[in-house]
Amino acid sequence: MLRPAVGNVFETTVEQLGTAIRLGVFVAGEQLPPERDLAERLGVSRNTLREAIAALRESRLVTTTRGRGGGTVVTYAGQPLAGSRRAGKVTTAIRHGASLEDALDFRRVVEPGAARLAATRRLSGDQRDWLAESCRAVREAEAGAHRIADSRLHLAIATLTGSPMVVEAVTRAQAALGELLAAIPVLRTNIEHSHEQHETIVAAILGEDPDTARTAMEEHCDATSALLRGLIG
Repeated sequence: MLRPAVGNVFETTVEQLGTAIRLGVFVAGEQLPPERDLAERLGVSRNTLREAIAALRESRLVTTTRGRGGGTVVTYAGQPLAGSRRAGKVTTAIRHGASLEDALDFRRVVEPGAARLAATRRLSGDQRDWLAESCRAVREAEAGAHRIADSRLHLAIATLTGSPMVVEAVTRAQAALGELLAAIPVLRTNIEHSHEQHETIVAAILGEDPDTARTAMEEHCDATSALLRGLIG
C-alpha cells in the first residue's frame, strides 16, 4: 500500500506509514524495511523518512534502536491511541474513523472557501495590518502558545470575509482541529511547513488573488489531515 508521496511529502509519508501500521501491514514486533528501501518505495529522501519515523516514534507507534542489528520496530498493537495530552495527562478519547473524517472533511470544505472569500474583499489598511500581524504572531509564538496563535490567524481570515456564518463555521472547524492536534506530538517539520503555507495564504488574500488563496488553504488543510490520519486514524 506504500506509494510515492506527493504534495506535502513529510505529512504524506507519516500518513502512509502510520496507516500501514494501524492496518496491520506492519505488525507489532516487526521491523520496518531498511531506510534505503523504504525511502525508495515512498519516493522521498532519507532525511524526510527519518523525520517521519521520528513522528511515529513520538506517537508511540514504533521504537528505534541504533547500531549493529538496530532498526525501527513496530510497537503499536491495536490499542487506541492517546487522547488529549494537555497538562501532561491523557484524558478523554478523541475522534477516530468516520468521526475523524467528518471533522477533516468539514474543515476542507469550510476553510478554503473562507480564504477565497476573504481574498475578494476590499480590505482597509487596519484589516491588512491585522492579518499580516496575525500571520507573523504564529511564526513568532512560543511552543506553548503556537496553537492559539494559529487558531487566531484562521479566525482572522474568517472574520475578514464579513460573514458571521462563515466565522461560525470556521470556529467549529478550529475547535474540532484543536481537539485532534492536542492528541499528537508537536512536529517541527510540520510546523515549518505550516508557517510557509500561512504566509502563502495571507499573501494571496492581501494580493486579492482568491484562487491562490483557496488552493493554498486546501494544501494547508490536506497537510494537517495527512498527519492526523497517519497518527490517529
